[in-house]
Amino acid sequence: MPTDAPGYEIVRVVPTMGHTGGAHCEIRLTNVRVPKENLLGKRGPGFVIAQKRLGPGRIFHCMRWLGQAQRAFELMCQRANTRWAHGSLLSEKGEIQRFVAESAAEIQAARLMTLDAAMAMDAGTEARVEISLVKFWGAAMLHNVIDRAIQVHGALGVTSDTPLERMYREARYARIYDGPDEVHRMVVARRLLKDPGSAPWA
Repeated sequence: MPTDAPGYEIVRVVPTMGHTGGAHCEIRLTNVRVPKENLLGKRGPGFVIAQKRLGPGRIFHCMRWLGQAQRAFELMCQRANTRWAHGSLLSEKGEIQRFVAESAAEIQAARLMTLDAAMAMDAGTEARVEISLVKFWGAAMLHNVIDRAIQVHGALGVTSDTPLERMYREARYARIYDGPDEVHRMVVARRLLKDPGSAPWA
């Protein structure tokens, strides 16, 4: 729709998580008409077209999250190997070693789930279960890894002296956009309750 169409109004830019970088806007549509020549495809199947785009889009998100998580992981390891506290390096403390091991396991699980979803799509299947699984798992993984990296950095981690505080804010969006976690869990549960044999590992 042309943004100069009569009745199209930007009410305000909505700040999100402390910034307006995403240009999230509240708009008001008053008797707005979309010219026929502006339609993308035929009238009516827009939802179906949008859903077809969302599947690959969700996989792309998961790939980006893997890169972000890997960066947070590297920062966490670097800090653990250089920060001395209470008589030893952080890397020598069991709880920090648990952070590293659990983060590595979650990143690898998300990587394999992402590859599995992409292969299912490449094979021409709908891949709804695979995509929904990695969408909610990947979002949680991203949050967890960044959260642990911040914890290892201590007070430094919540400052803008490292990229972690920004990464943490951005990671929170992951559980909402392109379908909230709750919807993806519902998709997985409904499909598998109806046909447990349709699970990706079956």
